Amino acid sequence: MDAVTVFLTDWGYWGMFIAAALAGSVFPFSSEAILIGLLHPSLGLNTVICIIVATIGNTLGGMTCYYIGTTGKMEWIQKIAKVSEARLRQMRAYLNKRSGFIAFFTFLPGIGTLIAITLGFIRSHMGIVGSSMFLGKLSRYIVVAMAAKGLFSYFI
Repeated sequence: MDAVTVFLTDWGYWGMFIAAALAGSVFPFSSEAILIGLLHPSLGLNTVICIIVATIGNTLGGMTCYYIGTTGKMEWIQKIAKVSEARLRQMRAYLNKRSGFIAFFTFLPGIGTLIAITLGFIRSHMGIVGSSMFLGKLSRYIVVAMAAKGLFSYFI
């Protein structure tokens, strides 16, 4: 993993984009570590550009999970989980009403990928999901960048 991290930090903004896209998809990867590395003062990269690039890459990665979810079939849930069609429609309507709020939390480690896949599976509105996902991921990267900048100023 160290070689991958060095490679991605050597690529600068493109490395950040790739790392964020991988982390947003089904691959277990820490784009936050790459962001922190790229924000080190010795590299001279722009913080705002790093945050924007990371957010776009991570959102695109998350939307691939959404797309994966759209390939699912409701019949699978009915057969596997033994859920009636009426109950499934009810759950789908409930989640769709809250899809914007739910999609905001796709930045959470572990469950973010499952959230995106589920929202795709229930065919939530792609625009709402993508926008909300973008805002959640942007918020996370801003917090990470602020924390990193604070640590760098404290130790350097």
